[in-house]
Amino acid sequence: MREPTFLSGHFLIAMPALGDSQFARSVTFLCQHGEEGAMGLLVNRVSDYCLGDVLAQMKLSCEDSGISEAPVLFGGPVQPERGFVLHEASGDWDSSFRISERLAITTSRDILAAIAGGRGPRRALVALGYAGWSAGQLEQEVRDNSWLTVEASEQILFETPLEQRWSAAAALVGVDVAQLTGYAGHA
Repeated sequence: MREPTFLSGHFLIAMPALGDSQFARSVTFLCQHGEEGAMGLLVNRVSDYCLGDVLAQMKLSCEDSGISEAPVLFGGPVQPERGFVLHEASGDWDSSFRISERLAITTSRDILAAIAGGRGPRRALVALGYAGWSAGQLEQEVRDNSWLTVEASEQILFETPLEQRWSAAAALVGVDVAQLTGYAGHA
């Protein structure tokens, strides 16, 4: 029997035929994927909030306009009131999960306080909500050609403009999204 392949640390790139409007043309970074399911953050959808809004709600002040005006991403439809910080795996934060040697996700207030004070990770994304899949659900969606998968790129995560991430992620697998059709075939 073949060992299952888990996709933690990979991008899910929405195929054009993906019918769910929340995920159309999306790039999702998978933070966890195992036999019990998967959890990820959409990394190319901006929310209605900037980081200053989130910090103010948490009663954290920030004098740096570059930080306070940074966009907060729509991480997904599950628990949209919950915040996640995807960042370089540095620092010692209260509630972190190490995704790889280079990336971690943190959900505790201390990392936001550090970011507000200019002492946070050098590269980080803040998202509200997440995308989740139950056991076997993501695997079925991949078989149904809803997603392309590829190992994630930190350059795309932290440097590529949001509106270019879908095509840039697809290019990692040699796909030009302009050439994709809205239907899939099975041999």
